[in-house]
Amino acid sequence: MDEVRGVWISYLDFNTLLKNKTKAQFNKNIYTAFGKISAAGFNTVFVQVRPFGDALYDSKYFPWSHTITGTEGEDPGFDPLDLMIEAARDYDLRIEAWINPYRIRNSGTTAALCDSNLAQSWLEEGTGEVIEYNGGLYYNPGNEFARNLIVDGVIEIVENYNVDGIHFDDYFYPTTDASFDADTYAAYKKEGGTLSLADWRRENVNILVREVYAEIKSIDPYIEFGISPQGNNDNNYNTQYIDVKKWVTTKGYVDYICPQIYFGFNNESYPFAETVEEWNDMIRLSSVDLYVGISPYKLGAQDTWAGSGKNEWLNTTNILQRMVVEARRYDRYQGFAMFRYDSLFNPASGVKSQVETELKNLTSVLN
Repeated sequence: MDEVRGVWISYLDFNTLLKNKTKAQFNKNIYTAFGKISAAGFNTVFVQVRPFGDALYDSKYFPWSHTITGTEGEDPGFDPLDLMIEAARDYDLRIEAWINPYRIRNSGTTAALCDSNLAQSWLEEGTGEVIEYNGGLYYNPGNEFARNLIVDGVIEIVENYNVDGIHFDDYFYPTTDASFDADTYAAYKKEGGTLSLADWRRENVNILVREVYAEIKSIDPYIEFGISPQGNNDNNYNTQYIDVKKWVTTKGYVDYICPQIYFGFNNESYPFAETVEEWNDMIRLSSVDLYVGISPYKLGAQDTWAGSGKNEWLNTTNILQRMVVEARRYDRYQGFAMFRYDSLFNPASGVKSQVETELKNLTSVLN
């Protein structure tokens, strides 16, 4: 496969491109967006089609997303994913369906669950498939029925839509708090389970990832499955409860890993080049590729947690270009992804000039 040159298009981008738009308006917007992406030298879009236990496509498992019309379950009268696939093909772009597997609502999401949302029924029944925590709602990773719903949703996309891949983001367990799934863990222990809470949580995620991978490959072995964890692998292992090292050293988990290496070259704790090298060296399977997640959203802003490198993104002209060139040095590297569409193609007025210069210099090593 050629180098993957990707752009993430999140539900935040769809607030401009899709929300409260007619079919014709959205179609025009997505053709314009994909045209810009293609012209700049990118070849892949990761489109977020399930951000909150809902769907930006016609689903029998999940209701229409409130991010389309403002109201969950309201049919927009067209299928956004269908239109995006058509536009992607016209621009010769790969397209992957991006899913947030466990999140139904976070504390900042005010949209009500609709009556047809299975999560609403499960919540009312109190049978353990959905957990309410700190103002948010989440599918319970330790619950088989919840896991089956997520897997069935993936199967539905792969069977019904001509996508090139399924893409999970970095949101898995929302907390380290033992109370989050205490009842489920207690039931596991009562049945003879011996894993610690942390290892049990990691295995719950492993089961989901294995099942998703197996189902995708049984339908179409050419469809890619990949995950985009945080760039800090200690956080992945100990706070998200995802064993990324296992995924990239054991067959049957992923085709690629796309860590969000949202760090500058001068970041004191996680300098870009060294972090890419660490991820590259972690991969032990020839079947697993490394994509590097890059953060144009930081352009023009102070990077608060970067220590002495906090000002690195302020007046740059070619940091994105240098990151791609650096990443290409590593043997497992097969591509990159930029977060996110608006940051590159619809930036705030205060950074617009800088972003345009960055994009021009990046494009020079893509075309």
